[in-house]
Amino acid sequence: MKDKKGIAVLASGRGTNFEALARACERPDFPAEIKILICNVPDAMVINRANSFRIPVVTIDHRKFPDREAFEEEIIRVLETYNVSLLCLAGFNRILSRRLLTQYPYRIINIHPSLLPAFARLQGLDVHKAVIEYGVKITGCTVHFVNEEVDAGPIIIQRAIPVRDVDTPESLSLRVLVEEHQAYPEAVRLFCEDRLEIVGRRVLVRCQ
Repeated sequence: MKDKKGIAVLASGRGTNFEALARACERPDFPAEIKILICNVPDAMVINRANSFRIPVVTIDHRKFPDREAFEEEIIRVLETYNVSLLCLAGFNRILSRRLLTQYPYRIINIHPSLLPAFARLQGLDVHKAVIEYGVKITGCTVHFVNEEVDAGPIIIQRAIPVRDVDTPESLSLRVLVEEHQAYPEAVRLFCEDRLEIVGRRVLVRCQ
């Protein structure tokens, strides 16, 4: 296959989606390679996962910067030393400013544990708790391009599962996570194979 495209992952927490991407990138037929993990939490578990895959890690603690723009300037400075085509947010707990979004227009994607636009702006177990309390019958995950409105960028992929009567926020989280680990690598594959076209709010997928 052609040379793999470089991607960067920005993460803050456990890093299960990071690991799903790292495992996908190990496959010879996968069109992407993780060049760098950028983490803003010095003791985050995702760093250990990156080390196990021998993926370079740069820690940029957001608390050491006066504002979001200064923090993102440092991210950009680091990224400029790597040849990356795509930025993947994987549990990254910072809202991006215009500075990073304009530097990488429609080259930043994120995954959310609901079927957006439903339950946007909620995170973690709060999403699944809200899903159950609302009485939703179908939930899932969404991979989308990142824009200036939180959880509102054009949708690339969604995967759905039924909400069971016996589900708890914890059990639902685990089942949605299985779908996340499939959807995120697939979205990265489509991007790196140049198969995505944005038309208004719609993301069209070209055949190979």
